[in-house]
Amino acid sequence: MDTSSLLMIAAALIAVIAVYLKSPKAAESGVGAGFALIVEIAPRMVAAFVLAGLVQAVVPQETIVRWMGHGSGNRGLLIGMSLGSITPGGPMTHFPVIASLYKVGVGVGPLVAYLSAWSLFGLQRIIMWELPFLGAKVVAIRVAVSFVFPFVAGWLCEMIWDKLNV
Repeated sequence: MDTSSLLMIAAALIAVIAVYLKSPKAAESGVGAGFALIVEIAPRMVAAFVLAGLVQAVVPQETIVRWMGHGSGNRGLLIGMSLGSITPGGPMTHFPVIASLYKVGVGVGPLVAYLSAWSLFGLQRIIMWELPFLGAKVVAIRVAVSFVFPFVAGWLCEMIWDKLNV
């Protein structure tokens, strides 16, 4: 088990003990709510991990590295941006896929471009939330103004990564 998992488990246990000492009923309620959340989220997590495993198994590593690996340049950044903007889902589904892509050799720049584009331009979020609430004009201006951010963020991260890994 890794350090971050051990720290989270320790923090959860300390929190349960602290809450229990103050109010056993509140501790019971909190632990119950936590397990309910696990039941709700588990199917999405399992699907995301399966998808992440399939990405590693189906797409040859050489192809991924060639198109989005370290040093893939503008092409890798643009692919990362494109994939990030069209991939649906929340953090529970994205981060296992991102970790899988990183493990098979996708560069830091394209990964940051992917994550930034997903955060800024999630197509499903624009269609379902932004357009109905804000209207096409506001959404178009927001997207136009922030369009370069994922590319620049990926490019800067790639440069910093190069400097740190000399």
